[in-house]
Amino acid sequence: AEPDTPAGRTFAPPSARRLARELGVDVAAVDGSGPGGRVTEADVRAHAEGDAGAADAGGPDDGPEPRPAPTPTDTGSDGRKSAVSKRGADDGSADAPATPAGGPDPAGRETTLATPATRKAARDRDVDIDDVPTDQTRDGEAFVTAEAVNAYADALESPASTPEPEPVETGPGTEPAVTAGDASETSAPASGDETVPYRGVRRTIGKQMERSKFTAPHVTHHDTAEVDALVEAREELKPKAEAEGVKLTYMPFVMKAIVAGLKEYPYLNSELREDDEEIVLKSEYNLGIAVATDAGLMVPVVENVDEKGLFELADAVNDLASRARERKVKPAEMQGGTFSITNFGAIGGEYATPIINYPETAILGLGAIEERPVVRDHADVESEFLDDSDDSTVVPAPTLPLSLSIDHRVVDGAVAAEFANTVMEHLENPLLLLNE
Repeated sequence: AEPDTPAGRTFAPPSARRLARELGVDVAAVDGSGPGGRVTEADVRAHAEGDAGAADAGGPDDGPEPRPAPTPTDTGSDGRKSAVSKRGADDGSADAPATPAGGPDPAGRETTLATPATRKAARDRDVDIDDVPTDQTRDGEAFVTAEAVNAYADALESPASTPEPEPVETGPGTEPAVTAGDASETSAPASGDETVPYRGVRRTIGKQMERSKFTAPHVTHHDTAEVDALVEAREELKPKAEAEGVKLTYMPFVMKAIVAGLKEYPYLNSELREDDEEIVLKSEYNLGIAVATDAGLMVPVVENVDEKGLFELADAVNDLASRARERKVKPAEMQGGTFSITNFGAIGGEYATPIINYPETAILGLGAIEERPVVRDHADVESEFLDDSDDSTVVPAPTLPLSLSIDHRVVDGAVAAEFANTVMEHLENPLLLLNE
């Protein structure tokens, strides 16, 4: 008999869920070894190999192992379930599809033909593509389009198709299990606690962060640029910028330095397409600028940074950031990015571990530009208090801390360090930016 599956949510990245479907494994029955019990691809393979070994050890009369039923997807903030739900674990029966009240009937096919883009849409909408109804066929097999996936997901999200969570019996001395309809709450809020709805922009940001963190293996490289010349260059250009009605910050200089690095190390300006098994090196340099708003973090995109001057970039950044804070930025203006920047130094802080704006492969975090101790040669320091017996001394100088997070599947640590060196070289010698 199929092993009992735990009740409640199953935490697994899209890649692990896709592998489970390919191997015919019930992902809810897999013991996760990742953080918080998250199921990894290795866990799915180990589970599949264990099932195969158990089948080989069976008697000659053992029939083929039944294909496990599709597992329920993780619920959203409104307690939505997929068209498949768990039966009670006490009757020893296998999982079976259940039709939600008022919702569409799941197709429950064994196989389904679909393009990679359609399968991605199904994963994004948390539906099993084998359950999506369709009248189209290809080579005698059911064929599902992205439109059919979205229509099926929309029908599941309607209030009429949201079933009440089934109670799960627990034995004496055990904690009550969390059902799929419990969202993320395991207990009622204490007296005086405030509850805030987890939906809208905040939920969208959370889902994107979760997908990025548990899909792309993050590595963060830290370094510090000495930016005396950059501070002086900005001060010299500020009056001219103000005369043209532009507020000149350090961001345009950083953006130009990043473009110089991306041209030399194009893998940081790329996208990994797992379904197609290819890495796309982008020809455009569209930089997303993370903006903190009352609704959450938004990342409007400045397109074609390599084709814009410093003042034009400053004006574009100021405009997008202002409209993002006012919730007036358009969705299209937050798409198409190839690399992102987050300036946490504007609020306070030196270093961080930024989360990549997936499916991009890198993001650069900027600390605060402040005077910090640096070591300088005597020849570069004018002071009557220097000791001639030493060749160098420690002096205060403006520095810019950098935190570069990369997708280690695409970018190696050495390449990340070389990219950071190129960016720092252009920040420490602003005249080099004239070539960008």
